Parts: sequence; structure tokens; C-alpha cells
Amino acid sequence: MLFLIRVILLTLLLLAVTLYGLLVFPFYFKSKNRVYLVTKWFQQASRVFGLQVNVIKDQVAESVGQAVYIANHQNNFDLCTLVHAVPKRTVTIGKKSIVWIPVFGLLYWITGNFLLNRSNRKQAIATIDQVVNKMRETGLSIWMFPEGSRSRGRGFLPFKAGAFHAAIQAGVPIVPVVCSNTHKQVNWNRWNNGKVLVEMLTPISTKGLSESDVPALMSKCADLMSQKHQELNRLLGRPI
Repeated sequence: MLFLIRVILLTLLLLAVTLYGLLVFPFYFKSKNRVYLVTKWFQQASRVFGLQVNVIKDQVAESVGQAVYIANHQNNFDLCTLVHAVPKRTVTIGKKSIVWIPVFGLLYWITGNFLLNRSNRKQAIATIDQVVNKMRETGLSIWMFPEGSRSRGRGFLPFKAGAFHAAIQAGVPIVPVVCSNTHKQVNWNRWNNGKVLVEMLTPISTKGLSESDVPALMSKCADLMSQKHQELNRLLGRPI
């Protein structure tokens, strides 16, 4: 019964936020906080799932300005946990094909996320150039998942270099964001599914770095985020 109630509530939430976007955002199409406003809606989904999300933010990170935010990507529940940490003037990056996903695709487009052409995997460098150009044009920060795909309980997957190339080329810091383990945490038929910790770490400067520094920067961020992930899990008494 609880499972059915949650499915209905989530469906209504998605329809409501999409309708809100269609009615309101055409009048604020140049606003740089459309994604931020939508995250306020999706934060409510954590309550629907019986999750208590607590966010810990580094003070420097809160006033960092334009940046590349990188977060661990675990599962679909990221949409209601990590959204609690998404700052203003930030967008995500997605494939142009996302717009064809029923309901969600329309919402993704109208909120101002960057839609890029990824049809040719060999054009990875060109894709990064698109990201950097859009950052320079808009002054927006970007939010990326360096693992590239959901880990689904497999620990941290190897990082891809795109976010790090973008940060160095744009001359902005990297801000790691780490969410505690949520793999198999949610039972759709259980009312209380426990706590989730999301921590925004101290910004990592890219000043003076070049493309040759990407591997070392990537390794540094992966180590920091993995260690923080273990620390958050220990605080919650969960498997590391």
C-alpha cells in the first residue's frame, strides 16, 4: 500500500513541477536560478521516500562563485538527495536526446540545463569546448558526475576527465560534493528509511594548472571524495 502511495505522490510531484516550469519559466527565461528553484521541489521527494537529508557545507564553498561541482553518482535517489546541495546559478549537462523523455525532458530543457551534442564519442574535446564556452557566456556553474554512470553499490567508479578539463579551461575551482551510501537504503514499503548525509567540501583551485595536470587533479579529487564517503558512512553506522 505504501509503495502505491509513493508512486502516486512522485507522479504528482513530477507533473506539478513540470506544470510550474511551463507556466512560470517563460516569464523568467533568462533567470540563472531555474535549476535551483526546481531542486526545491525535488527536495520534497526525499520526504516521500522517508529519507532525512542533512547537508554539511564548507563555508568557503558557499561563497566560491562560479565553479565546477562534482558529485558521486549512486542511483536514481540522487535526484532527491544531492539536490539538497545544489547552489544557485548552477546547471547540469545532458545529451540533447534528453528532451525526448516524456515530461522530464521538457522540464530539463525549460530549466536551462546545458544540452550538448554527444552523438560522436570521438568528439569529447569538442564537447568540453561547448561546456566551457557556455560557462563563459552565461557565468553559470556546472554540476557533473565524474563517474559517468551510476555506481549502484560498486563503490566509486573510475573518474572521467571531462569535468576536470572544463574546470581548468574555464579557470574555475572544483567543488567536490559527497553523498553517503544510499545503495539498498530505501524500502518502498517502509515508512522511515533513515538519514542521508551530503557534504560539500572545500573548493580545489585550478589556478595555474594545465591539461597535463588533469590526471593528478582527478586522482586528488577521487581520493578526497572516497575518504569523505567512508567518513560519512561511519558517522551513520553504515557499511563503508
